[in-house]
Amino acid sequence: MPDIIQLLPDNIANQIAAGEVIQRPASAVKELLENAVDAGATEIKLIVAEAGKSLIQVIDNGKGMSETDARMSFERHATSKIRNIDDLFHIRTMGFRGEALASIAAVAQVELRTRRADDEIGTCIEISNSSVRRQEPIAMPPGSNIAMKNLFFNVPARRNFLKSNAAEMRHIVEEFTRVALAFPGIFFSLSNNGQELMHLEKCSLKQRILQILGMNYNAKLISVQQQTDYLNISGFAGKPETAKKTRGDQYFFVNNRFIRSAYLNHAVMSAYREMIPADSFPLYALFIDLDPAQLDINVHPTKQEIKFEDEKIVYAFVQAAVKHALAQFSVTPTLDFDLDPEIQRLDAVSKPVTDQQAATLTSSSLYQSFTQKNQAHFIEPSNKSELKHWREFFESPREPAAATDIPSSQASAFSHLKDKDRIQLSEDAALQQLLNTYIITSTNRGILLIHQQSAHERILYERYATVAAGQAIPSQQSLFPSPLQLSPQDAILLTDLLPDLQTLGYLIEPFGKDTFLVQGTPADTGQGNERAAIEQLLEQYKHFSSEVKFSKREKLLRSMAWQQAVKGGVILDQKEMLSLATGLFACGQPNITPSGHPTYIEFRTEYMEKLFGK
Repeated sequence: MPDIIQLLPDNIANQIAAGEVIQRPASAVKELLENAVDAGATEIKLIVAEAGKSLIQVIDNGKGMSETDARMSFERHATSKIRNIDDLFHIRTMGFRGEALASIAAVAQVELRTRRADDEIGTCIEISNSSVRRQEPIAMPPGSNIAMKNLFFNVPARRNFLKSNAAEMRHIVEEFTRVALAFPGIFFSLSNNGQELMHLEKCSLKQRILQILGMNYNAKLISVQQQTDYLNISGFAGKPETAKKTRGDQYFFVNNRFIRSAYLNHAVMSAYREMIPADSFPLYALFIDLDPAQLDINVHPTKQEIKFEDEKIVYAFVQAAVKHALAQFSVTPTLDFDLDPEIQRLDAVSKPVTDQQAATLTSSSLYQSFTQKNQAHFIEPSNKSELKHWREFFESPREPAAATDIPSSQASAFSHLKDKDRIQLSEDAALQQLLNTYIITSTNRGILLIHQQSAHERILYERYATVAAGQAIPSQQSLFPSPLQLSPQDAILLTDLLPDLQTLGYLIEPFGKDTFLVQGTPADTGQGNERAAIEQLLEQYKHFSSEVKFSKREKLLRSMAWQQAVKGGVILDQKEMLSLATGLFACGQPNITPSGHPTYIEFRTEYMEKLFGK
């Protein structure tokens, strides 16, 4: 019998590696931007075409590479950042495994131009499908210019799985934003299809946050600063009024590397406890700096998930730092200066603090751990139960199976029932609101308990779905159009949704870079809060979650139904309650929300008689 185990050819091995490293255009953007940062660049330009599907180009003024290094950089596991095993545990650079360029060259056509400052000429290399097609000297300024064309040209199945250009562009802007936030001392620009989307001059961290998120946050950021013998924490958190109903702008950086951490997110959320509603999420951009030996950054292909040696200590420090900042700045209004956020921490700004407040802050064991040296490992584990259940806090409960996608099929869900088996509201029965959230009334079969938000969500969803089938909702034009300024990624999203929003009654027009004019809103919605409603709708759409994949329009319909539905806690009069109840049972499928939650609970007469032994 012949031997059957063979080594894979290099081009196949590289494509397999690319499957983990380069999942979409944004993955390549992340790797190329990080390489430019590691090269010591002070100016980095990102140019993309067709959301990165046809071109991703990064131009930097970094130190460049020699001819030999330029060729070696495309080999697998070739890196300038690791010399021995000890280096692996003291990494402070961004990329380090030597897989990025090799993976990119395996699934795209790549051209690299690079020159060191001391060299008279540079090097140009063209690689396609892991094979060098051309290598020659070239005249160019110092730095590197790498262009990646026709992503997945040799893996058509992978290319077919890419999303729309608008969706892929949002992912690119997210990766660009994370790198730009981590390095405010570097100039960044982003252009798509010849149009500059972002132009970020060198600045302070606060200015970089405002450049990206918008100047409306200028007076709403709180400086977070804490230095200990174990780690340092810096950055900014939003004041409680900036909290949103959906998870929005939340950034954690460890040694300037963006990470995702449900555990640390819970630490921040616990610091905001009792300051914001339980279902709201604060804004923050926090930087943690600690010894690389205390963490492992090589546990995930994208390096966005890391492991801390002692995560409980990091949790406690993050929680205490944010609590301290919130306590200090909530005592008195803060002054705000564009040029230097350090001014916010001067005594003249943070005072006055009463003696009682100061005594409360300084008497805690956490405060003493910050102010005494070598005390990091002596934090008292007073909140064990809180840490134990952090995962349940972060993870949302699993939703029931989603409802049918098309309302026309839902209309037949109850059509087979006889009149005596249908729920019919009693004509003379009064409706009563309980806890400003539930509506109770009598029916031909017993008692009905309706959840007002869920019921309204079902009504609105079926109305919007009817619109999607061809019957437009009338729009009420505003006497004075409202300007709406968004972040670049939200502007891309809104532009993509404009045709569908117009069908649903929103009249929104582009008005310059990342700015729109709200000319009209659906006739049946309240007036005066157009901007807040659209911002909340975008947040809900971005973070729409479901176990079932839906089309863009279906996600928009469900997001709008949730956003416009009357929420719990709103007092309704008799007319409003009656309209809600009758509207619910006029729906094709009145018993559940679009996401599968019940809209009402029925207590039948025979069931209640059994409860009382009748």
